[in-house]
Amino acid sequence: MTGSDPESHRGGDDLDRLVTTLHDRLAATATRPVREAASRWLGEAEAVAGDLAVGPLPDDDVVRRRLGHVEHLLSNVGETEDEAADEHVASARAALADALATLGDGGGERDERDESE
Repeated sequence: MTGSDPESHRGGDDLDRLVTTLHDRLAATATRPVREAASRWLGEAEAVAGDLAVGPLPDDDVVRRRLGHVEHLLSNVGETEDEAADEHVASARAALADALATLGDGGGERDERDESE
């Protein structure tokens, strides 16, 4: 089953909206003066979310895995040293949590690279 199949996701429209919000909030941090270390993590998280935000969503398992990767990346972002960027990150984390809840997984999934730990 693919993301373009209306039966693929519970709340598919909501999931699409949440993924788009996640990406948009992360993209908004790109124009902010954030710490260099935070910028690297945010840029990677934005890229992964952006892959999901373009076109129809793939299968739930793929979406869950990619969102888990975003969750892992964001776990490495502390303070950005920019209040507006911190607000964007908080909004992105809220959209991420809601997207994972829509998929029926509140905790995300570990990235396959994490499995070797």
